[in-house]
Amino acid sequence: MKKLKDFKEIEGIAGRLKQTGRKAVFTNGCFDILHKGHIRLLKKAKSLGDVLIIGLNTDASVRRLKGKERPFFKEMERAEVISALEMVDYVVLFPQDTPYELIKIIKPNVLVKGGDYIKEEVVGRDIVEGYGGKVFIFPVVKGASTTKIAEKIKRTKI
Repeated sequence: MKKLKDFKEIEGIAGRLKQTGRKAVFTNGCFDILHKGHIRLLKKAKSLGDVLIIGLNTDASVRRLKGKERPFFKEMERAEVISALEMVDYVVLFPQDTPYELIKIIKPNVLVKGGDYIKEEVVGRDIVEGYGGKVFIFPVVKGASTTKIAEKIKRTKI
């Protein structure tokens, strides 16, 4: 996966983007079961800049955030799927519960989150807005929820 980078690599990439005046957009998530809400958010995120960087929660952080039954897919499988999307330029795994440290490293021009957040609650907003960057909240796509999809699968009898 050429798009998968570690913290050190993404720091260098982010620095080069700044030097060349290219606009970096950042979003993050578990991306455990990819659905239309994710795809629409990622397309919109990409349209807000030149390079889209995805922070992907590691398996351990997903378990802490979502419970012991998650993730459904291991981090390298999730990284492979998300990095295969044409709108995604780079993927970085992060082990923390939030991408705060990663945002400090990348210093994106635009930070994008889904509509289940309000702007004041977005992790890293203080960093991004502190240097003049923008925070964009993408509206929730009705019926697009990994948790609801998982519940529906559990209820379905084969």
